[in-house]
Amino acid sequence: MTKPLPLIAGLLGVLFLALAAVYWITPAGSLPGFLPGFEAGGEHVHVKHALGALVIAIVLFAFAWLQREPERL
Repeated sequence: MTKPLPLIAGLLGVLFLALAAVYWITPAGSLPGFLPGFEAGGEHVHVKHALGALVIAIVLFAFAWLQREPERL
């Protein structure tokens, strides 16, 4: 039986990796309004938000890797 937790963690890792890319590339004024850090007319990039999302993605990928089922020989 496969465990759903590693799959969910991997999918969330991909989501946070995409979020990190959005924060890294998009200026604050161009972020969607529902994301934290949106500032109307802001031209700076939220580097700390991007690094935080990247760290969360790495932790989720590591968790998914460690929780996978061992290979059978």
